[in-house]
Amino acid sequence: MLESYLNVISRRGLFERAAKYSDARAAVQVWYDTAVQSDWSSLDEVRAAFPATDMVADLAIFNIRGNHYRLIVRMVFRYRRIYFKEFLTHAEYDKGRWKKWL
Repeated sequence: MLESYLNVISRRGLFERAAKYSDARAAVQVWYDTAVQSDWSSLDEVRAAFPATDMVADLAIFNIRGNHYRLIVRMVFRYRRIYFKEFLTHAEYDKGRWKKWL
């Protein structure tokens, strides 16, 4: 078994939220598996695995499944933590609901 370098807080919340979209499950699993096996300490390192990732303050915004969905997480590089915040469709993201986490 591989050692987890990053701790994704609320794995259950992430997968419960993504379960609403059956076409997203595999892509979310790939993101999760990559994240917990990584040792990211900067946005550049995140982008090596997920090039389209953007940061707004300490929130990382990942494009999931070819930009159909957005995964919003709070990155705390110093403590190797990722806190799940939102999993949204592109349309929901465009409405700005995720900004409550800023």
